[in-house]
Amino acid sequence: MEGGEVSGDGGKPSPMADDSTQPLLFKFPPPADFPQIDDQSQQHYPPISFLAGPRRFKDLPFLILFLFLFLATFAFGICSIFLRNPDFSRVSAFSFDPNSSSCVIPVNQSFSDPNSHSFDLRLRSSSRQVQDLAWTLSITIVLCFPIVLLLLWLLKNYSKQVFYASIPFFVLIPALLNTYWFVVCTLRTACREAFPLPYRILVLIFVFILVGAVAWIVVVNWHRVELTSRIVGIAADALSKNLGLLSVLPLLFLVLLFYCFLLVIFLVFASQNGKIVPRKSSQGYFFCDWKQQRWVPAYYVLAIITMLWTLTVIIEAHVYVVSGTIANWYFSSDEDRPRRMIRYSLRNAFGPSFGTVCFSGLVMAGIRVIRAIVDSAEDDNGPRSGVQMMLQCCANFLLSAIHFVNKFTINFAAITGEAYCSSANMAYELLKRNLLSTVFVETVSTRILIGVSFVLSAVYATVAWAILRTSKSLGEGSYLVAGSSFLVLMAALGFLIHVLDEVIDTVYVCFAIDRDKREVSKQDVHSVYVLLPVSRSNASGLPSRAPLLA
Repeated sequence: MEGGEVSGDGGKPSPMADDSTQPLLFKFPPPADFPQIDDQSQQHYPPISFLAGPRRFKDLPFLILFLFLFLATFAFGICSIFLRNPDFSRVSAFSFDPNSSSCVIPVNQSFSDPNSHSFDLRLRSSSRQVQDLAWTLSITIVLCFPIVLLLLWLLKNYSKQVFYASIPFFVLIPALLNTYWFVVCTLRTACREAFPLPYRILVLIFVFILVGAVAWIVVVNWHRVELTSRIVGIAADALSKNLGLLSVLPLLFLVLLFYCFLLVIFLVFASQNGKIVPRKSSQGYFFCDWKQQRWVPAYYVLAIITMLWTLTVIIEAHVYVVSGTIANWYFSSDEDRPRRMIRYSLRNAFGPSFGTVCFSGLVMAGIRVIRAIVDSAEDDNGPRSGVQMMLQCCANFLLSAIHFVNKFTINFAAITGEAYCSSANMAYELLKRNLLSTVFVETVSTRILIGVSFVLSAVYATVAWAILRTSKSLGEGSYLVAGSSFLVLMAALGFLIHVLDEVIDTVYVCFAIDRDKREVSKQDVHSVYVLLPVSRSNASGLPSRAPLLA
């Protein structure tokens, strides 16, 4: 599913054809009207192109730091297993001996495992409900892969029809569900008593206001639907020619899951490193308590930092692999398509560019930690001063700016093999020189795709609910089973949307490189992406020019 061997020429685009046969995109305006790149900019930024050959190691300090934390976490974790104190599980059996001033187990006391208590667990749901839930979720999980492939095929060949057919349901499905729950709750005595009529009416009106807001957003962006469908169609076509990418993230997720499982084991055993010591209570008597060794809290901090950084590294590595594979496809001809493109991108992501991936993951981890701190401060119910509010606004602005710069940095690094800082700077200058805006690509297509996934998942859950309702023994449990199947399918389709978003961003950067070099690698891509709006903020500081399309 990966294709073939990486071409030695780097997948250079074919020369442009005669100007008379080219669309308006390739008839660039005269130099006086088109923003030119001065000599100083050309000297500062080397020619940008896809690097298909061997790459040099970049950002080595971050690679070394990540490996050091990774190995230190595992080393201390393994040591914690061998150094654990077996008395941890029987602290309650120890008592203070005033003769020796230490904690001992009395000779006449029999030890009983505190974890051996029996609990009376009562199952609230019948075995029939559990069985139906298991069967429904199993069938949903099995059907997820063909449904994902079906949606990908539909987006590739009929994206416009899929979008226009799904958009009305963005409003109809929430409106019908809102009406349905109101009627059902009104007809049932228990629901009426627990939820009085005034509150039901308030919730009904509030949900309809949200539905109206969604409808307004759809109407305002209606003129963008066709262009968005064409962009998504190109991304689906690129992904369909590199289907192996759909298996990369699940495999990386399994690796991450196994890694987190080992860390949890290490943390459990680390908590068992210590000793039982006598302590004096406030009433003056002595009792036995567990005292951890001093290095255990520090190890907890180290393990949590390493786990968070590893999570963001896996995410950025997936973006790198998708970007490298799609760029290889973009800058190669259909007749001379490279092979093993995914393997080549994986080798670069966890090889020469792994330091860059670690740097990007560290930036994303820092953003998430700081944003969590800022959000927790905002949720504080206490009074906030004007200085605190100003600092929170500045922090949110700074985090948004860093996230924006980081968005296309890893895509650019995967294409060119540059270091993180060089990629961030060159990607920003590349988009700025070509007056390209990222707002349209990152918002409209994602929201519509989420809406399409919601519609498909809702239809599937409704069909599952209708089938389950035929079973009288299931009763109200059919709602729980249908809702669970909805969440499972929504998660699977969300994974497809995530990959498509990365493909769209990569193709966008590749198009910017082509536009910057006045070349055309994929003419069908240029015919669509050239219709995207330009960045007004960048255009304001540059000479005015005629539009590329009449």
